[in-house]
Amino acid sequence: MFTIDQIEEAHSNVKSGADFPQYIQDLIKLGVIRYNTYVRDGHTVYWGCDNYRVQSNPKYDNLEITGSGNPIDFIHHLNAHQAGETDYKAFCQHAAQDGVDKWVIDMVAMTCIYYDKGGHKLHEEEIPIP
Repeated sequence: MFTIDQIEEAHSNVKSGADFPQYIQDLIKLGVIRYNTYVRDGHTVYWGCDNYRVQSNPKYDNLEITGSGNPIDFIHHLNAHQAGETDYKAFCQHAAQDGVDKWVIDMVAMTCIYYDKGGHKLHEEEIPIP
């Protein structure tokens, strides 16, 4: 089974959103099948087979998640991040400002879905294979 240390080692290679597809491949090799990242403090819950689960510590001080989600602004910030224009911390700050509560990565479906605080889907995208 995978550990938080192994996941953090894989994440250390991520400098921007442009590195995300390879990061997902690295997690798949470790046995991660899904994870949820919570924008408020950056903690993530990772799942593997047989309900195996590990959780990271918070990554930063709490961010305020604004009211209902703003998908137009969020997609603009997401595209900038994926193009390598922002780092992870800036992306999380923008996501909070745009009303994103969490994102859910499904390695089986190869999707990333972003949700607001009410659990409404703001945006869904396929994860490209590098």
